[in-house]
Amino acid sequence: MTDSQDTGTAASAAEALAEAPTEAPAAAVATAPDGAPAAGNPVAPTPAGARTAAEVVTPEIAARLTRGVVAGGTSRSSAAESGGGRTANHTPFTGEKLADLPESTPEDVATAFERARAAQERWAKVPVKQRAAVLLRFHDLVLRRQAEVLDLIQLETGKARLHAHEEIQAVAVTARHYGRKAHAYLKPKARTGVVPTLTKVTELRQPRGVVGQIAPWNYPFELSVGDALPAFVAGNAVVMKPDTETALTALWAREQLIEAGLPEDVWQVVIGEGPVVGPAVVAHADYVSFTGSTRTGREVAQGAAARLVGVSLELGGKNAMLVLQDADVEKAAAGAVRGCFASAGQLCISIERLYVHESIADDFLQRFAARTKAMRLGNALAYGADMGSLVGERQLETVTRHVEEAVAKGAELVAGGRPRPDIGPLFYEPTILDGVQAPMAVCGEETFGPVVSIYRFRDEDEAVALANATPYGLNSSVWTKDGRRGRAVAARLRTGTVNVNESYAAGYASVQAPMGGMGDSGLGRRHGSEGILKYTEAQTVAHQRLMPLAPSFGMTDEKYAQFMSRSLRAMKAFRLR
Repeated sequence: MTDSQDTGTAASAAEALAEAPTEAPAAAVATAPDGAPAAGNPVAPTPAGARTAAEVVTPEIAARLTRGVVAGGTSRSSAAESGGGRTANHTPFTGEKLADLPESTPEDVATAFERARAAQERWAKVPVKQRAAVLLRFHDLVLRRQAEVLDLIQLETGKARLHAHEEIQAVAVTARHYGRKAHAYLKPKARTGVVPTLTKVTELRQPRGVVGQIAPWNYPFELSVGDALPAFVAGNAVVMKPDTETALTALWAREQLIEAGLPEDVWQVVIGEGPVVGPAVVAHADYVSFTGSTRTGREVAQGAAARLVGVSLELGGKNAMLVLQDADVEKAAAGAVRGCFASAGQLCISIERLYVHESIADDFLQRFAARTKAMRLGNALAYGADMGSLVGERQLETVTRHVEEAVAKGAELVAGGRPRPDIGPLFYEPTILDGVQAPMAVCGEETFGPVVSIYRFRDEDEAVALANATPYGLNSSVWTKDGRRGRAVAARLRTGTVNVNESYAAGYASVQAPMGGMGDSGLGRRHGSEGILKYTEAQTVAHQRLMPLAPSFGMTDEKYAQFMSRSLRAMKAFRLR
């Protein structure tokens, strides 16, 4: 993820939107008489009855949701330096303010951890099956009330409604999985002792305590509550710092989870600028969960390491898609559209590099470009748009800089390549670049926007080498008609997830399997056993019976050593592990 994805580390989106140009430079966009760019991506119509931001986020709703924020409870000498005043979030669709929000101080963070610790001790005593039942009830509430949170996700992130629904799907799948499997993951497990029958060993899983979670703006539902669910069911409390611009979505999730049975103090929320609130979260946490840029991830890891607490980090990516010679070109082109432009490319596991076999590259590019140019852009709180907006001015600046620099240095603009202020201040067309090469910034830097570069390769060895030629290792994709061949190529790619004949959804949504990054893309995993066990401490209880592991029953040291040597040989002969 880009630096602007850090929770509060960049200039506030409110300031950025206030400074954003209301229209693009005349040279950047050729316009038709109606003001829309000539030959640009079509605009999805706004259906009759579509709700507005003011109808969704009323003062009453904002007040209700923000009651869950720990803020304003301590004295402060300088609100400018330590937070503690009021802030606001805005919708990327128009730049208008959505809600006034309370702002937390480092002292408020300390208060949140105090409350969470007291609540966690009681929560950890609740049987696992009862904690898991909370997740299953939450699953049902989310699906029943999904229209509410879909509106919030769209308004806070600017994404298309179908892409917002991916978050609903991900959270529901995670809640169901850990609601059903938590007991199996966490139950005491018998282990073979050093001397069978004499040593009885049990492995227990104890909650870590209070997890400090710093959540990003790009997937504010899935990457807030979705990551917190396994922590809760493992018996932990959570102090979460969501991004200010997407805090309402996280607060809505908290409200539903409390209704489902989670004790209110078990989930504390603080809001504020990253440099003010983020270090305070790390300074108090028993474990840290962070999603954001590689640069800030290193800082978080250093802070956690100084306190000897664990950390999981999902960081940046420059994800590759390989289209092999025998791939179904039409299916691959459709998959590339999903993989490159979901959530306007503001997805950690989206595709930014396309490697296509030279024998099919022209055919693929023609089909891919046609599909990309036909994508409908829109800002309505309704289904129908294929892509929404970028989230902030910094994202727009990065996308614009990468594209303009590449074109200036000789890359070919195949599709897109321009902003769409006729739709909203932060819209940018889905963009395909050909002929990209180093040292163009778009070649190696994470863009985190709707931009993809296409490259040609001669054979699979070259394709694998090119895909692996990056310090990142988050996600990749392989397309082929031969599943065995695709899986073999996948095993050679240095990424935490690899999708065969899909771009990202298959790997991410298969929640029994781990998901995370290699290299500069992070540490640790979400999902599966690793996704819940990371929130626990392993404890071994060894009960020695009948005789000690020492000379006894009148044995001399030498006799005891001989006895143990015979026992070890026997255990090997009986193939004991």
